[in-house]
Amino acid sequence: MSRGHCILSHGFESGPDATKVTALAQAAERLGWTTERPDYTDLDARHQVSNLGDVPARLQRLLDIAGQAAAGRGPLVLAGSSLGAYISAIASLQVPTRALFLMVPPTRMGPMPALDAAPVPTSVVHAWHDEMIPPAEVIEWARARSARLLMLDDSHRLTAHVETTARAFAELLASL
Repeated sequence: MSRGHCILSHGFESGPDATKVTALAQAAERLGWTTERPDYTDLDARHQVSNLGDVPARLQRLLDIAGQAAAGRGPLVLAGSSLGAYISAIASLQVPTRALFLMVPPTRMGPMPALDAAPVPTSVVHAWHDEMIPPAEVIEWARARSARLLMLDDSHRLTAHVETTARAFAELLASL
């Protein structure tokens, strides 16, 4: 019997087999959770919509998948990296979500709403040297929600801390 279901959303111009979401999937599966990694690469390629692809369509795809998963796979945990973190947080406002795991989440996304999330257990992993998303904004966002926050000596891609990030995700899942 599964403990619940995790939907892991990759970052912009990444993919469902990316290193970080793969590491998170493995950590979740070891703890008895089922996982799903949607592919948004077709939507990210839509540069005519914005320089970040089609963000509203990305959010809608996640909402559709999460709505189906929430209908029978147990508690739902949404996780993502960068743009994947943003859509996971926003989606949590519209689908029943047990917890959130957000890696380097953008607090602003052009014309889209500012980063917001359901009041559920939330873990945030961010990089001190993130060249795209100011750490101070993420620290303040996490503080305002009393979220667990892990700041790492890394850049936006968190490439030096994949295992650390996977352990943080496992800690969140184990706490549920």
